[in-house]
Amino acid sequence: MTIAFDNTYARLPERFFAKVPPTPVRAPALLRVNESLCELLGIDAAELRSPEGVARLAGNGLFDGSEPIALAYAGHQFGGFSPKLGDGRAILLGEVVGKDGVRRDIQLKGSGPTPFSRRGDGRAAIGPVLREYLVSESMHALRVPTTRALAAVTTGEVVLRGDDLPGAVLTRVAASHLRVGTFEYFAAQRDLDGLERLVKFALWRHYPHLARNPDRALTLLDAVIDAQTTLVSRWMGLGFVHGVMNTDNTSISGETIDYGPCAFLDAYDPGRTFSSIDQQGRYAFHNQPRIALWNLARLAEAILPLVSSDEDAAVKQVTERLDTFPDRFGARHHAILRDKLGLGDERDDDVALARDLLELMAKARVDFTLTFRRLFDAIDRAPRVSVVSAMFADPAPFDAWAVRWRARLDGDSVPVATRKERMRLANPAFIARNHRVEQMIAKATEGDLSLFERMLRVLARPCDDQPDDEDLMDPPGADQWDYQTFCGT
Repeated sequence: MTIAFDNTYARLPERFFAKVPPTPVRAPALLRVNESLCELLGIDAAELRSPEGVARLAGNGLFDGSEPIALAYAGHQFGGFSPKLGDGRAILLGEVVGKDGVRRDIQLKGSGPTPFSRRGDGRAAIGPVLREYLVSESMHALRVPTTRALAAVTTGEVVLRGDDLPGAVLTRVAASHLRVGTFEYFAAQRDLDGLERLVKFALWRHYPHLARNPDRALTLLDAVIDAQTTLVSRWMGLGFVHGVMNTDNTSISGETIDYGPCAFLDAYDPGRTFSSIDQQGRYAFHNQPRIALWNLARLAEAILPLVSSDEDAAVKQVTERLDTFPDRFGARHHAILRDKLGLGDERDDDVALARDLLELMAKARVDFTLTFRRLFDAIDRAPRVSVVSAMFADPAPFDAWAVRWRARLDGDSVPVATRKERMRLANPAFIARNHRVEQMIAKATEGDLSLFERMLRVLARPCDDQPDDEDLMDPPGADQWDYQTFCGT
């Protein structure tokens, strides 16, 4: 079986990775193949669904042209630095140039131990695999930069995660798997040649229009700052909590990577965390922009020797670029908030209008997604505002805010139809509700994929009204609120 691999990372020096094949499994069986992504990549979905294809998706043999490697990287995890992490349960098969001309990695996740496994089993359970498949495809439909899922298979084996759980392997597709931690790895070893090669490679791979700039390290830092401000502002506009924003999960391409402890806000609580290991709230919803900047500072530190041999001069130059983060993030986030409120032209008091609503929402703990979606329903139907008002235990403050909002809408110069479409796209009706994801995992663990398939279908059109599936819009019940996520390892 052939995939048109065109591998470039595997041609770098061998200290960038470890050559390692996937570990075969007992009885692979197909869960799902992403046919639309196959089409984009120029891969025959029917071949992947065949017994031979399923075997290779599980790691029982290789696709022709693949060069399996586990990538080396370091990382700050919850603020503490580990100089050697690497792919402990993931193996990069190779790279494919899609029909759109974009180069992407194809990686098996849960495909067995590697030299970086650190005593781990290198495996994945069906729950985290299907969570990542579902949520990453949902994020793609929401127009958020993200890795994607090409396929998922079971292994016929069990993995121990407290209980015996069915094993599975995810085939993940990414613009690349370069992370801030990749640069930290070479910086920790004082490998300047490795850093220089990595900077050059990253620019060629992700920012080719900038690759000829003379100050490559600063150029890359500036590009990654821009990519991360775009990404995190999109998260904040959707109430998405990544959950584990370590530097080894901060992608150079600006994609969302690693959906282990992720979740979406239900009731709006800016300080909400979901990860069972985030005891101090480091990666709480409202902390995500600050942590993104912290991670970018670690990238700046790693490449500092490439900026200038004069350390003081280098620090000054990278600091100047890092200092642009708040304004860049603010501009993007404020634009998203204007779209969420249906505002077209930009006015000085728009940020205050959005901030005041968020403060009311936090105080009343109303549902983040439903509040904005119901505001969308009211943009040209004023009586519908009462539906939003009814969500608040004390509606009077919201009603006063709604008068200001309506007056602002009436004074907008942008056509209503244009603003309404922007507002619709900024305010999904359907997200991967945490309690529904857990129900899906429970069913799938017992062999029932019906909810998984239904959620995939609905979440592929998150901003459309889908009356037959409105129950998937419902927030969690009282017994489902105390929700935690866990790392797949």
